[in-house]
Amino acid sequence: MRVAIAADHGGFEQKEQLKAYIAELGHEVEDFGTTNEKSVDYPDYALPVAQAVSSGSADRGVLVCGTGIGMALTADKVAGVRASSITSPQFAELFRQHNNGNVVCLSGRFVDLDVNKEIVKVFLSTDFEGGRHAQRVEKIMALDD
Repeated sequence: MRVAIAADHGGFEQKEQLKAYIAELGHEVEDFGTTNEKSVDYPDYALPVAQAVSSGSADRGVLVCGTGIGMALTADKVAGVRASSITSPQFAELFRQHNNGNVVCLSGRFVDLDVNKEIVKVFLSTDFEGGRHAQRVEKIMALDD
């Protein structure tokens, strides 16, 4: 699977470790920045990841900021993206199963790295259930029009 990843200054440290972890899981990772902990604007990093997922050049996206909230707000503005701030592996599983989520947004300041690793693992390994959820996702995606 091709995974696009990025972070702002609040998520930089965890992004670096998550990038290596995703590669260890056997996925191809493309890093869209940032490259240090200097203060930056999270929309500048969420946008290229969301665009990569929307265009199909990446299968899934992982974004990390202080809370995950700003990244989710930004990424979800891009047509074709279903992004959410996720704080537990259980939510990651449901996000994939019920919402066919394609960009997970993580908190680099309030969620431990080990928990974020498990969230990413679940996010990348869980399939969309389809069925009754497919109609609901179609309704959500129609709002992009």
